[in-house]
Amino acid sequence: MIRIDAMWLCVEPLDMRAGADRLLARVVEVFGGAKAHHGYLLTNTRGTRMKLLVHDGFGVWCAVRRLNQGRFLWPTAAAGALPALTQGQFDALVLGLPWQRLEHMQLITHV
Repeated sequence: MIRIDAMWLCVEPLDMRAGADRLLARVVEVFGGAKAHHGYLLTNTRGTRMKLLVHDGFGVWCAVRRLNQGRFLWPTAAAGALPALTQGQFDALVLGLPWQRLEHMQLITHV
């Protein structure tokens, strides 16, 4: 298994035809560099695909996830800052679930 110590989200969408080299160039442009054991998530404009780029200390790995139905609900930069996602919210995001409502879904208040 590849060790990932931190995950970063690129807010701006990217053309999913991009390969590992172009993804790496985008990560360097946005984050200033690709740190070892960090993962970088990117999505397309429609929110139906995401790519994960991971630098393992020796090279880069690229993985793709595509939804057959629906869209990934990608976070947006509000007032210049991205929200910090909990592990549960991140897991819901990559599954295509409504990660923004995850905490509200833990408690039933109406019957």
